[in-house]
Amino acid sequence: MSTITLTYDGVTEALSDRLQWTDEYDWSPVEQATGYSTEGALLVDQAEKLAGQPITLDGESSQAWTERAQCDRLKAWAALKNIELVLVLRGVAHQVIFDHAQGGFTARPIWKLIDGEITGELLYLPTFRFLKV
Repeated sequence: MSTITLTYDGVTEALSDRLQWTDEYDWSPVEQATGYSTEGALLVDQAEKLAGQPITLDGESSQAWTERAQCDRLKAWAALKNIELVLVLRGVAHQVIFDHAQGGFTARPIWKLIDGEITGELLYLPTFRFLKV
């Protein structure tokens, strides 16, 4: 079994191997636009996309628990402008950025606790939204 990792600036965070890549097959490397000529013929324009594949790693549905302390570190990375990270997923390294337009990194606690009960060990369900660059 391979481990999912995220690396930035020489620091590597091991992520839960229960994270699910939910949009793995939703993206095509081919962009296509169609239209019709004034004579009614179909016009098709195609181009290869060089980057931009989304990678969404969902921990909600798979119960991929992550401690709050790690969520704090990852949220700090997500708050940095213009950073590139290396995501190792299924043994393959991907150069990625956080997809801030789709939420970047989010997490919610698995239990509802009062403020004084929140510690670094509290468990969260994370969701990561990246774009390959």
